[in-house]
Amino acid sequence: MTLDVKDNRTARIGDVAREAGVSTATVSRALANPEQVRPELRARVRAAVAKLGYTPNAAARQLRVKRSRTVLVVTRKRWSAPFFAEVLRGLDAELSAAGYAMVLANMDSEGQDRSRQLVDMMFSGTIDGAVFLSDFVAVADGRSVFDAGLPLVSLCAAMEGTHAVLTDEDVCMERALHQLFALGHRDILYLPGPAENYNEIVRWGALARAFEAAGPGLGLTRAGGGDFSLDYGAAAARAFLAGDRRATAVMAVSDESAIGFLNTVQDAGIRVPDDLSVLGFDGIEFADFCRPALSTIRQPRFELGRTGARVLLSAIDADAPPAPTRHVLPNILDLRGSTGPAPRRLEAS
Repeated sequence: MTLDVKDNRTARIGDVAREAGVSTATVSRALANPEQVRPELRARVRAAVAKLGYTPNAAARQLRVKRSRTVLVVTRKRWSAPFFAEVLRGLDAELSAAGYAMVLANMDSEGQDRSRQLVDMMFSGTIDGAVFLSDFVAVADGRSVFDAGLPLVSLCAAMEGTHAVLTDEDVCMERALHQLFALGHRDILYLPGPAENYNEIVRWGALARAFEAAGPGLGLTRAGGGDFSLDYGAAAARAFLAGDRRATAVMAVSDESAIGFLNTVQDAGIRVPDDLSVLGFDGIEFADFCRPALSTIRQPRFELGRTGARVLLSAIDADAPPAPTRHVLPNILDLRGSTGPAPRRLEAS
């Protein structure tokens, strides 16, 4: 859509983004921190601004002058409560110590009414900043969460235009794979998450690259579907049991799917780790109570939340909006009872 002088509404940042063929986050950066945007993109944004007569929302920026001492935390409808509970605890601990309250909002990409509520809240003057436990950007009525001029932090998933707090999940995924290689495993089954999920993209990408670099004589199979849930892990296990069972080790995108897989194959008589090794990702408490204890890549969940809060509070206190930053925390590879030396290949029953 292109606006002209006959339009009866003021151009918005979403209009500029469409005209320039870029994201609203890119428009925001091109106007606030042009040195962070490639010259050709800056030129397209400037041309679109001039053509549409766009004026940045100064009123929205002034919302930061008067503090509400409240932070919005946005989650997705389909999230892993066992994982994020500890992240939220870290957020709350740091925000509470600084005298801030935390308001939770749960949404998904299909909820336009929910997106509108979220965008309206960003413009309401009732919050000082937001933390996203999701890489979904809410847009409604030509406005996005970026247009309110508030500090934004994304946790566990890098969202363009925000301060991102992440873990070295790609590095640790590769480290875990090489540990399995050292134990003699050559055929690996991977239980994925949803294809569009940020963490799934990072973890699968690291695994695929490591396999490619390792050379011939190795097998990597990606299970069908994809989810972080116990139910998905159980379904993947049933498919494994019905197949040729070439894999001697399983790497899951999450502890929950690994636990669902582990319990289901053991119920079918598969011995873990004698017949099959299983490795999860996240380090949730449930992994400690599996039998055998689940090997996992432990994320510093509490510290993720605490670091995210510190980054946000620093941005709120800054005299001018700081350039987006990126913070990467280390994970820990914790090999326990569910992983062991590779057995001879299992025979299909």
